[in-house]
Amino acid sequence: MSTVATTEPTLTRERRGVTTLRSRMQDALPKIVLAPSFVITLVFVYGFIIWTGYLSFTNSKTFPSYVLTGPRAYQRLWRWTFESSPPSSWYTSITNMGIFGFLYIGICLVLGLGLAILLDQKIRGESVLRPIYLYPMALSFIVTGVAWKWFLDPGLGLEQTLHQWGWTSFHFDWIKNKDFVIYTVVIAGVWQASGFVMAMFLAGLRGIDGEIMKAAQIDGASAWQLYRRIIIPLLRPVFLSAFIVLAHMAIKSYDLVVALTSGGPGGSAWLPSNFMYEYTFKRNEMAVGSASAIIMLMTISAIIVPYLYSELREKSR
Repeated sequence: MSTVATTEPTLTRERRGVTTLRSRMQDALPKIVLAPSFVITLVFVYGFIIWTGYLSFTNSKTFPSYVLTGPRAYQRLWRWTFESSPPSSWYTSITNMGIFGFLYIGICLVLGLGLAILLDQKIRGESVLRPIYLYPMALSFIVTGVAWKWFLDPGLGLEQTLHQWGWTSFHFDWIKNKDFVIYTVVIAGVWQASGFVMAMFLAGLRGIDGEIMKAAQIDGASAWQLYRRIIIPLLRPVFLSAFIVLAHMAIKSYDLVVALTSGGPGGSAWLPSNFMYEYTFKRNEMAVGSASAIIMLMTISAIIVPYLYSELREKSR
């Protein structure tokens, strides 16, 4: 009897030890699986961001230089922005960024919301229209740029086709006009992203409680008042999320400009990302290119950080 009594506590302790070890392994397994990707992200994303910031304070040319020279690269960009005559390529880049960002984000939001409201009316063929609107987002910016380059080329696309049909007075040479080439980038970008924004707004519309809208209709609200005073204000989180995504895409746009315009006539379609690549890898001005990259990062951070702060603050409340 004493042997049996002694054995049972021993087995119980062994079972507890096995259970504890198993629970520890289960807790550690996600960390073990995520550790390699965490280290890679830490080194190859944040590590290179820090390295780029360091290079922006050096005199790096073709190859990196690790001798600190202060904010000379930023001072050069500052002078190119406000003091250069004629306007510098950096001034052209940030001006184009303002035009492209404002039109790209604004048109995508308006068009996406309009398409979402249209599809939310339970129209026939919705299951066919949704993939059609979303399909451009599945394409890369390179494909989009090349397709629109052919379409907008006066000798190949829309203008040439209409001339063959007899409308010889029609002219649309924006893609070759340095004053209007940035607007062709807007057209291509809106075509690609508006369907994605439409999907975001449609999901938001489908998530609104139907009882709210029924109550408003019973109170005599018209369709315009229903959308203006109830539905659109309830879509505020979707507006904010879409704005963040579009702003991020606009600031880092590079391949669309290259594929569509090759930078435009004389660099007239450059965005800051194109400026950064050109000066870093082609003009042997690595410090200036790094400084422009840091400015782009600060611009994105100025948009994303307040958004994350507001989201975390709302969750804490």
